[in-house]
Amino acid sequence: MNGNNDGYTVQPFPRIRLPMVDGGRMGRQRHTVHGLVEFDVTLARQAIRQHKQATGETLSFTAFVVACLGKAIDMNKHMHACRNWRNQLVIFDDVDVNTLFEVERDGVKTIRPHILRSVNKKSFHELHQEIRAFQQEHQGGEEAKFIEWFVLLPGFVRRLFYLALFKNPQRLKRYYGTVMMSAVGMFGTGSGWGIPVPNHTLQLTLGGIAQKPGVVDGQIQVREYLCVTISIDHDIIDGAPAARFTQRLRALVEAGDGLLDTSGADSF
Repeated sequence: MNGNNDGYTVQPFPRIRLPMVDGGRMGRQRHTVHGLVEFDVTLARQAIRQHKQATGETLSFTAFVVACLGKAIDMNKHMHACRNWRNQLVIFDDVDVNTLFEVERDGVKTIRPHILRSVNKKSFHELHQEIRAFQQEHQGGEEAKFIEWFVLLPGFVRRLFYLALFKNPQRLKRYYGTVMMSAVGMFGTGSGWGIPVPNHTLQLTLGGIAQKPGVVDGQIQVREYLCVTISIDHDIIDGAPAARFTQRLRALVEAGDGLLDTSGADSF
């Protein structure tokens, strides 16, 4: 029903937003700690620009960060552990990253979920190809098809499903992934952080990218810094391992891991 009789318009609430509503309600029950950090992405961004100039292809910055994320978690898989109904921790070998992409269907841009599976066992190039294929084909995997019918269920049924799902880490991994990553700064410019209401043990929120002065080899240079929010479930992860994970992830991102070889040349 649409109307604009008195200076306003009434539209149906998009059902696709219902999982966000549900997720916000559940996320408030977690004991989440947020860390706001900046990563120097100058080398990575230079490599992406150089590759585009040489080939015309735009490499996926999301794929780059996901590849680094998979490697960092692979060094301490406790970072994506889940607790089951027996009060045990289930620690998966594979890192499955749940993220969102903007795609265009029938001339309308929409946000579609996609889980990148086993990212700790894939190269940046493999993840880049998977993301581009998803964006071009406008098709999701099992998780996207599941959401299409899931949002048709009544609210109390969805809540019962969530209750059962989050007590079963194996099913949670299948439908929700083991880590969440979202990019709130991809549509704007300048620095800025996003503070999510997470439901995963670990969630990464990519904010804006801004140029700032930085010190390199004792010299002040203009660098590009990515704002990153790292959110952890403090019931499962302590501050010390979270800090070590953050340092590992920072080192991988700032070195342009997967984009640059050891000599600093473009790897493509």
